[in-house]
Amino acid sequence: MVGAVVLDAAGELAGEGYHERAGEPHAEAKALEQAGPRARGGTLYVTLEPCAHQGRTPPCADAVIRAGIRRAVISILDPDPRTAGEGLARLLEAGIEVQTGVEEKAARRLNEFYLHHRQTGLPFVTAKFAAGLDGRIATRTGDSRWITGEEARAHAHRLRHVHDAILVGSETVLRDDPELTARFEGARQPVRVVLDRRLRTPATARLASRGTLIFTSPGSTGAELEERGVELIRIGTEPRSVLEELGRRGLLSVLVEGGAATLGAFFDAGAVQKVRAYVAPLIIGGAEAKPAIGGLGPARLSEALRLGDVEVERLGPDILVSGYT
Repeated sequence: MVGAVVLDAAGELAGEGYHERAGEPHAEAKALEQAGPRARGGTLYVTLEPCAHQGRTPPCADAVIRAGIRRAVISILDPDPRTAGEGLARLLEAGIEVQTGVEEKAARRLNEFYLHHRQTGLPFVTAKFAAGLDGRIATRTGDSRWITGEEARAHAHRLRHVHDAILVGSETVLRDDPELTARFEGARQPVRVVLDRRLRTPATARLASRGTLIFTSPGSTGAELEERGVELIRIGTEPRSVLEELGRRGLLSVLVEGGAATLGAFFDAGAVQKVRAYVAPLIIGGAEAKPAIGGLGPARLSEALRLGDVEVERLGPDILVSGYT
């Protein structure tokens, strides 16, 4: 998520741009093209260090130098090993005055998916669930539609839109038969991922089509699923192994939606970076009602996961609590 602004030598806006999608011109290239000759002697503001390698587009650091920029203000350096300070070094060697770290926290939040993937090789994991005030996500009979209202559900679809993949366990597939799509005009559809150790997902499931990955046990057979375009990945369902495989495929972010056992497994494995909890003013109750988070959990309250940088947002009658692990 990169944006760039060019001011001319007099400090007036000369050009701006942002990187819309992979393979298209980078933010700096767009801003410099718009600025044209007014860029000479001017200042470039950019959220990420200009790249120094030839990829699907030319190196931005070289373009900045050719444009005659006098000063560059960069929020964060790029951890991609193909750049990793090389872009900064080229600017300094060319005599450009460089300032880094401006609005660094905001830029890191904006690019948390990308930065986490580049630094760990793993996708950034967001755990998402909707629950009543008592932490229940369904009644004792499994009824869960709908806990939250329309505004919260619309927000959740946008959450799907911004993640590269959406992940659930086989119980969720068998119980709800979800589509796992982002449903609004212009939505980007995430890769659908199912953890299904015993490969119980039926070929008639609504998500059983091309673009769906099912992680299952070695030796599992599912010819009907494969005929429908589902890719079976036979390496088991342990969260770390799953994330390593998704990371190798270039997926930067995963939205884990459940159910309780799947969410619990990811929390127990310490594999969650962010939580999005939609809380409805609803009391479900009942000892057999479904909790939001399963798994083993901590033995002591002092070991419980306490979120940081917590934000609370009102969505109609519901609230969204977001925080980092």
